[in-house]
Amino acid sequence: MTSHVLHRHSITEPPRAISGDGIYITDADGKRYLDACGGAAVSCLGHSDAEVQDAIIEQVRKLPYAHSGFFSSDPMEELADDLIAHAPPGMERVYFVSGGSEAIEASLKMARQYFLEIGEPDRQFVIARRQSYHGNTLGALAVGGNMWRKRQFEPLLIPASHIAPCYAYRDQQPGETPEDYGLRVANELEDAILSLGTGNVAAFVAEPVVGATAGAVAPVPGYFKRIREICDRYGVLLILDEVMCGMGRTGTLHAIEQEGITGDLQTLAKGLGAGYQPIGAVLVSGKIHRAIANGTGFFQHGHTYQGHATACAAAMATQRAIRNRDLLANVRRQGDVLQDALTARFGNHPFVGDIRGRGLFRGVEFVADRATKEPFDPARKINAKIKQTAFANGLMCYPMGGTIDGQRGDHVLFAPAYIVTEDQIGEIVDLFDRSVQEVFAKEGLS
Repeated sequence: MTSHVLHRHSITEPPRAISGDGIYITDADGKRYLDACGGAAVSCLGHSDAEVQDAIIEQVRKLPYAHSGFFSSDPMEELADDLIAHAPPGMERVYFVSGGSEAIEASLKMARQYFLEIGEPDRQFVIARRQSYHGNTLGALAVGGNMWRKRQFEPLLIPASHIAPCYAYRDQQPGETPEDYGLRVANELEDAILSLGTGNVAAFVAEPVVGATAGAVAPVPGYFKRIREICDRYGVLLILDEVMCGMGRTGTLHAIEQEGITGDLQTLAKGLGAGYQPIGAVLVSGKIHRAIANGTGFFQHGHTYQGHATACAAAMATQRAIRNRDLLANVRRQGDVLQDALTARFGNHPFVGDIRGRGLFRGVEFVADRATKEPFDPARKINAKIKQTAFANGLMCYPMGGTIDGQRGDHVLFAPAYIVTEDQIGEIVDLFDRSVQEVFAKEGLS
């Protein structure tokens, strides 16, 4: 039967998902898949959480939707209260949207309006990092550093500057301590600000732990503290993108908690609502809210579905489940199990260069030569072949190419649900090992 959906790929049609049970998805042919990536680090409670389902049904019966231009709602107010109660210091308000790209767009606009409100209209430039990803809408794509995603759309994008990522496996120099390396790459931000003009830069955008584009790359100690110092010195806003790495994914509710700083704006999505409803949010610091409230009093932005009552009810049930079931402890525990299992199986693999990450956010980077860290020829499409083979074997993982510079490099990202068990971790690693062996055997590299 021909589909009338414009799927991501027009040549082939994906199998049709019919049901979900815990961390498994079943298709129309009855085949079962182990979801080891949460789709895209989204399904943190698995696919059949009864409490979240009940919260959605209850809210739909009460009031599915009320436009935020006319009303607030109990679910929106309750969720905002809860998020601020558990937010990093200084966050006082929440701006709700429907996903991560929208959250980044809102934060960019809010940063610009903040400077207009306080009388600094020349601040217009945004700095981000290479090998980052901040979303697929035009503003988010512009500040992102994923060259493969943005190249063909560049004529439509706003100008943005990019500095080096904090990617120790690739860029730390021999004899350089992690702390010294972190200071060196963080200081690129200061250089970029000085180059653009100290009164012209509005914001720096960064993922505390880089997600899909580089594969669970965590910062070295001290890196973000230096970033915060530089932003404060030059009056630049720090926008933390926790769309993928936040809401418990790295073992703390907010990934930035592990760096000892806070941002001025912080984006959330994926794990906020666990995929049960589309939702995203921006945590807004008090100083930004006060500037708008005491100025024009109106944030010049908006979406039809922001603060959607049913989505907020689902997200509130998700956050309650994470907290009441002590799932962050399981993220830390099973994250260590996953890291140890991957290391035991692949730590000496001839084509695995790095195994990294935090919590249940782990990446495996493949290389053609471990000693030199030389990547595979992109034409071999190692990451795509691993994805295809793993999926055929009933494993959903999240491979990507262009890890190093947008063209070269292959990695696989794992982001299983917070409810994952040790036995299921074993199943993930077994299926992954089998798939990797099959790919390299076909490549004549076994």
